[in-house]
Amino acid sequence: MTVDLVFLLDVDNSRLDGDRIVRDLHDRIASAFGVAGAQRYWTIFDAMRKVQGYVDYLGALQRDRLVIEAASAEVRRLRTISSFLIDYPFADRLYPRALEAIAPLRRFGTTVLLTDGDVVLQPRKPQRSGLWDAVDGRVLIYIHKEKMLGAVQHHYPARQDGIVDDRPRVLAAMKAISGARLSTIFPRQGHYAHDAAALAAQPPAGYTVAHIGELAERDFSPLLVQRPFHPANATLETP
Repeated sequence: MTVDLVFLLDVDNSRLDGDRIVRDLHDRIASAFGVAGAQRYWTIFDAMRKVQGYVDYLGALQRDRLVIEAASAEVRRLRTISSFLIDYPFADRLYPRALEAIAPLRRFGTTVLLTDGDVVLQPRKPQRSGLWDAVDGRVLIYIHKEKMLGAVQHHYPARQDGIVDDRPRVLAAMKAISGARLSTIFPRQGHYAHDAAALAAQPPAGYTVAHIGELAERDFSPLLVQRPFHPANATLETP
């Protein structure tokens, strides 16, 4: 069923303080493995990210395990890091009013979490933080979400979309594909949102908020323009 408006809500550094989570992981790995071991892990992590195009903390742990398989003590410490990630208290890293700001958006349209990452840890973030329930399980996770607009619009067809994301590059890429159909909403949170070079390289978003809780006070009724819906035009990528 086609609705008037769908809000596509990012997770990391938009709803969750992803930078804080990464700092916690850095501290835990350094404590477990020391400087040399931590450097080994992050070298593996960066190499995998360049090849795969997304972050995979658990995958890097598995690759690190292959390197140190003979060192039983270090392998045991690896397991503590994997447990640390899987059981991480993501609810404690929600930005203020991150959950409360979802319900008011329903006055204007359907809310959907749209994020990118691996297939194990990335779903844990909305599940353990309460975000999953806040959108009634409407969660989409891709490797590069900006390349999957067709799939998104196939699952949640709408006359208009609003995308909330802290990365100017992602907002600009999705706007370039969807044009007037998509409105971009930029929360100034996280390191991407304060990268002067990244900001200068992209066009400004349609809406900018200082923090995610501010969405609760914004009037998004101008997004509810009645545009003709045509499924052939909506599906920009193959689902």
